Order: sequence, then C-alpha cells, then structure tokens
Amino acid sequence: MPLPALRAGEVRPTDGSRAHVVSRAYQHDLNGSGLERGAVQVEVDAVHLHFGGVVAIEEVSLEVRQGDIHAIIGPNGAGKTSLLNCMSGLYRPQRGAIRLHRGDGDPVDLTTTRPSRSARLGVARSFQNIELFRHMTVLENLLLGRHVHMRHRLAASLAWFGPARRQEIEHRDLVEEVIDLLEIPALRKLPVGALAYGLQKRVELGRALCMQPAVLLLDEPMAGMNAEEKEDMARFVLDVNELAGVTTVLIEHDMGVVMDVSHQVSVLDFGRCLVTGEPDVVRSDERVIKAYLGAGSEPMGAGT
Repeated sequence: MPLPALRAGEVRPTDGSRAHVVSRAYQHDLNGSGLERGAVQVEVDAVHLHFGGVVAIEEVSLEVRQGDIHAIIGPNGAGKTSLLNCMSGLYRPQRGAIRLHRGDGDPVDLTTTRPSRSARLGVARSFQNIELFRHMTVLENLLLGRHVHMRHRLAASLAWFGPARRQEIEHRDLVEEVIDLLEIPALRKLPVGALAYGLQKRVELGRALCMQPAVLLLDEPMAGMNAEEKEDMARFVLDVNELAGVTTVLIEHDMGVVMDVSHQVSVLDFGRCLVTGEPDVVRSDERVIKAYLGAGSEPMGAGT
C-alpha cells in the first residue's frame, strides 16, 4: 500500500513508518510555482529532435501537472534524457514547443529560452553524472542554487559588506532548511569530493531544491545506489513533493520505485511516447510490456 500523503509542515519519519509523522513548520516555501495543484505546469507539444540522421525524439506530446511526480521511463536510448535537455534549454528541438505555465501571464516556450533564463523561471534539474564542485563544501554548493535569486553585483558581493552580506545571510536561511530536510547537517562544512556517492547525489538534489523550482527535473537520481540509498532518495523525493508540492519530472530505471512514487508515467521507446497514464494502467499496457520485456511477459512491477 502507498504511504499516506503528508499535510503541510509534516515530514515522514526516517524509518518510513505509518505510525506517526514529525511535524515541522518551514519558514520558506520550496515550491516556486504559482499554479493551483492539478493545473498544467509543463506542456510538451509535438517535440521532434534529431541529430543528423538519428531521431532522438519523434513528435512527443505530454502534460505535467502541478504537484505531480511525473515519471518518464523507457529502455536505454529511448530519448528520456534528450527530452529533459529540451525542457531545460540545453537542446533545441527542430519542431514542437515545450510551454512552462507560470500562472502570471502567457506560458513561456522553453525551446526558445536560454538555460540561464529557464533557471530564473524556475526550471531546476539534476544530472545522470554528478555535476557538483568537488573542491567546495556542501554548504557552498547549495548556496549556488540561490544564485538566480541574488540581486547584488559582483563588486558588492566580493566585498561581502552591507547589503550583499545581508542578502547572503537571508538566502542561507533557506539553504539551512534544505540541509535539515535532506538530513545532512553534519556534512555542511565538508568538501563534496570527500562524500560517498549516495550523499553527493543528495547534495545535488538539495542544490536544485535551493532554487525553489516551479518544476524539478531529476535525471536518474538513484542510479548507481544500493538499496538503502535508493530508499532514502525515494523518501526525499516523496517528502519534497508531498510537503512542498514541488512538481517533479523523474527519469528512473527502477520500476519498483517508479510505480510506488509516481502520479503519472510516460513511456518512451525509440523516441516515441507509447502511453501516458497512472502507474497501474501503464504497468499492464501491452505495448509497454513488449518494449521492456518482449511479448508474452508478465505485467511490469507485479508483486512489487
């Protein structure tokens, strides 16, 4: 059975039990979206991307709704990371549009937006390969997530006096709350390069959360982890979604995790979207079973 939803200000206990939750009133809202829960946050409309003669994404359309964990799954080479790269502005598709709805005017087409502006609009992401500054501390890496919200220029920031100093102290408050949420207070002053792989992944998630994202793009956040580390990361993804209502687009190969945490699942295969729906519908779809396991196989995730 799925774990019960959290109410605002509640955090699931570390053992994942149902018996109780720990109540915590957070000063800062991690959710940067101004939309009501259930409204369309990201609209992918007939996106087509190719590299020379290789088609990575072929006319893919889907909708990601505010407050959902929307998983994108598929075999290796299906186009999942390419789609996330289009959402974050790293790739420019040849056709189609990806519209970010903000609730304060017309949606923004992310396919024509610079990655730096996409970040300011609230698009945050993690990567398959860890992209942290290994020589910097955990705290310094997390503070980088606040860079898009800082307003003082280089000279004032280098002097670190007056308004620039007060600004950093204010942003530090939110970073400390993210540190508490991810249960890494003892690591704040350690260089990232000295941390275990699973903890580095947690720091990368924290840096994205420090941006107060409207939509959080997670590209295989549990890749390479052992069972305990996967359980911890899944719990943090759930808590961020249930506690703060952060819309999350998740790429993950562990079908047990995907089916347990997701509200909606989209399946890509050879660049095409086979189906989008609730996990129970997707796991029993014959096209999905054939793409993953071959004809005649049992439904995905059965018994998990």
